[in-house]
Amino acid sequence: MMTIDEIKNNLELVNSIDWDMTPEEAVTLYLEWGNNWAHGKVVRSKDDVSYYFVVNNWKEEPIIYLIKRNSEEALELAAFNMPEDIKGSFSDSVSGLKGVYPVTGKVKKWLQDTLKK
Repeated sequence: MMTIDEIKNNLELVNSIDWDMTPEEAVTLYLEWGNNWAHGKVVRSKDDVSYYFVVNNWKEEPIIYLIKRNSEEALELAAFNMPEDIKGSFSDSVSGLKGVYPVTGKVKKWLQDTLKK
């Protein structure tokens, strides 16, 4: 697994991150090929890939993952804890519910700020 510093130091990877990709959109795009056209994006082969962050909130502590997804698999490239100062904001944004969520709000801003050189 990569660290946040390793991600930050990989400019090609940082520039490849799709900040608007959600877990739901990734499933639609890569696993439900039949209705992709309706969303304006098309996957043409297994060589098409997306890099995006999600927050896994199934355990006591929310974990941020960097995912690499194509039509064959989803790989977790990195996993790290959410900073304490944004956990409350994240929990409020999902009403404390368990699940896998896109990065939004303060979490997204923190990630983008952290990955800037």
